[in-house]
Amino acid sequence: MARTFRSSRRDILKLASGTLLPRGLSAAVTREPPVIFPKEPRSRLAVTSYPFRTFLVSPTNSERNPALPAMDMLEFPAFIAGEFGVFNINPLINHFKSTDAAYLNAFLQALRKANSHIVDLGLPGGRFYSEDAAVRETAVATAKKSVDIASQLGSPSVRLHVSGKKDLKPDVDVASASLADVAAHGEKKNVVVNLENDNPVAEDPFFLVAVIEKVGNPYLRALPDFGNSFIGHDSAFNHRAVKAMLGHAFNMCHVKDTVEGDDGHMKQVDLADMFSLAKSCGYRGYFSMEFETRAGDPVTGTKRLVDETLKFLN
Repeated sequence: MARTFRSSRRDILKLASGTLLPRGLSAAVTREPPVIFPKEPRSRLAVTSYPFRTFLVSPTNSERNPALPAMDMLEFPAFIAGEFGVFNINPLINHFKSTDAAYLNAFLQALRKANSHIVDLGLPGGRFYSEDAAVRETAVATAKKSVDIASQLGSPSVRLHVSGKKDLKPDVDVASASLADVAAHGEKKNVVVNLENDNPVAEDPFFLVAVIEKVGNPYLRALPDFGNSFIGHDSAFNHRAVKAMLGHAFNMCHVKDTVEGDDGHMKQVDLADMFSLAKSCGYRGYFSMEFETRAGDPVTGTKRLVDETLKFLN
């Protein structure tokens, strides 16, 4: 399937000179993913399906609330376009009712009908640094299959969670060996593999950065979440975490303005600081709205995030 976005001759020359390569990657590497990002602020926005998980009907969505109206992922692109005027989506694979060919083709038709695009596909976790080689091999094989699905859908990337095990320290060398295999497969399919700062141990931002730098493949990148590293830490740590992740980001950031702390209280994310960091790091990709549903209604909250993001991008 042809990619939605293509490189120009000028950008290819820039890639060859290393001017578009992120920090931590050698200027000798010239296989940067061939994606040209939109510059118009609203065109850089996306919405993830996560805040709407209680509505989405899927056998793999454990957080569906049957007391709420039902929505199929086939309806999601038009819903996001109609409610928010946003034509990029960032769905999670476990929100799809099926991943067979017929359903994926129906989803592609739904995207076209809504004039929408999928700009990242969220995947579940894999134990990439497990002490058990068989567990690691299963995680890699599952991730590769999901990369294939993303390729079929025309998604330029996947978000791959790294899962851990209690009392097992994250291992950069072991995780790097596993994720290098996944990234190599992503490169063959022209699908970037993104790692997100989510779980405070298994997805510690500085651990992920160390893995990305060790692998050294431009198809393994960071997905900075503006609020996740605030949980269990202070705003100064969150600032350092997001800055480190942005140094290795490619096409996706998750935007939050509130997060729930370990004590159950809501914390306010300094969005002005986050967008200032993104600008200073030269980030050119998408910003996906991921409203913290414990802070209120996801439709109202997502509309607020859209407005706040546009304020900083305009």
